[in-house]
Amino acid sequence: MTVTDIATVPTPQILEAAASGTKPSAQQVTAALLAAERQTKAERRQFSPEALLGTWRLRFTAPKKPAYKAGKPQGSGFYVPGLAIASLCFSRDDDDQLTIQNQLQVGPAKLRFTGPAKFLPKKNLLAFDFVRLQVLVGSLTLINLPLRSKAAKAGDFVATSVAKLPFFSFFVAEEGYVAARGRSGGLALWVKK
Repeated sequence: MTVTDIATVPTPQILEAAASGTKPSAQQVTAALLAAERQTKAERRQFSPEALLGTWRLRFTAPKKPAYKAGKPQGSGFYVPGLAIASLCFSRDDDDQLTIQNQLQVGPAKLRFTGPAKFLPKKNLLAFDFVRLQVLVGSLTLINLPLRSKAAKAGDFVATSVAKLPFFSFFVAEEGYVAARGRSGGLALWVKK
């Protein structure tokens, strides 16, 4: 499939193409993300947290609050360059609680944030709180520090209101890719590692 063929392809196929390595235009991917978000809300589709488990590499982001204006998708984004590998990992700890790891890797250097997460299925919302920062080079840990998080200040992550936490509102959860809107309003598409 060529990039010109993608212009007439429906939303799921555009997202699939973007996730698989074909590069539809940034405007097409942003429009497809907005359409998928709108459809998920209209259908009140719910995902399970298990659909998010695993490691996901950031493939595409539209950070400037894309939205519909006058019925047309507005905004654009960009493909994340291969030089900087941004990834999210969702897993369960020994107590079966959700955890999140957000990592940026450039060459052998890694900047990693980790912490607890909680999933609200009615809104497909995954709230989280970073409580640890690590800087690594290869397998060598250079920095390993606790962070003073919002939930730590409140005393308890589980009891902390989602309104006080960063979150992702997921609207696509396929086997090979997921998409969400972040608390800041940006959109992102991640592919399974």
